[in-house]
Amino acid sequence: MRILVVEDDPLIREFLVDTLREEGHHVIHAADGQEALAWCRRRVAEVLVTDIRLPNTVDGWEIAERCREQDPNLPVIYATGFSPATPRPVPGSLLLQKPYLPEQIVQAIKDVTADR
Repeated sequence: MRILVVEDDPLIREFLVDTLREEGHHVIHAADGQEALAWCRRRVAEVLVTDIRLPNTVDGWEIAERCREQDPNLPVIYATGFSPATPRPVPGSLLLQKPYLPEQIVQAIKDVTADR
């Protein structure tokens, strides 16, 4: 499965990429919202895993909304350690609280893609 990971913390991003690749997934990663949106426009991912709080002006909520303009059924996994915004996940999405274990992200991918 092709997964787009959006995470500004390089250690967490590396952890996610390594974990998902070990599970056999093709992983594309972005460090900020602008980079993620560029990937979304290309429709390269079958699943989006995004941190909610990101540097600059584009947060994880907006990334998911804009990616879903291209692919309305795109499964989304939101990850957050802290978010002052009221959650607004959409159908086909999950919210993971950081820190999470490798098996939790693997299970979350399975859960959001179960119908595919």
